[in-house]
Amino acid sequence: MSSDLVQLLGQSPSSGELQKHLNSLTLNQGSPDIAGPEVKSYPDAVYFNFYRLGLSLLFAPINGYKPSTGASRADLQDSNLKLDGIDIYNASQPKDPAKQPGRSLANPAYSAYPTTPLVIPLTPKTKDGKDRSTELQVTSETTGKDFVTALGEPDRKGGGSGPSSGSIGIWLEWSRDGLMIEFGGDESRGPQAWEKGKDAVWSVISIFSPKA
Repeated sequence: MSSDLVQLLGQSPSSGELQKHLNSLTLNQGSPDIAGPEVKSYPDAVYFNFYRLGLSLLFAPINGYKPSTGASRADLQDSNLKLDGIDIYNASQPKDPAKQPGRSLANPAYSAYPTTPLVIPLTPKTKDGKDRSTELQVTSETTGKDFVTALGEPDRKGGGSGPSSGSIGIWLEWSRDGLMIEFGGDESRGPQAWEKGKDAVWSVISIFSPKA
């Protein structure tokens, strides 16, 4: 399923392939009557948030289109929007809003993405030229150590600084794979987050077009 999501990058909101994927998720969830997305519209980005599916879709305007801030779903020009990013949520983590300041992707409103394990396609070599699997399987319990073992050292990383009650969870990004992972739980925050982070479980997987 997740590999299908990767292939949806670049599609419009009304793409038949995208609708097919969303329909399959609602059936997996056992709730075919799940409501449509909450739409958050801005001139440079439009978000479709499917809280009960643990899924958020980021559409980027193209062809000079600038959506109105707060535009409704009916007001959007689908032909001038392309899917540019996908966030998949893992609801296995406790989510205390007071401990998730700033850009908290572990939003308490999101349920878990209903399809596991996630299967994510990878480039066949690490950035150091080492061979590796061409796909990554992720369960709800996959940890930071598991990701690094499978993917190699990340291209970028951050978070984890400050007091445990007010820090941002650690995150790792593999730009060549179009993959960013954010982690939840006490292991992902605070002054010792990078020492403990190997045991932190992922909270959000973000998928985007690979970067050279």
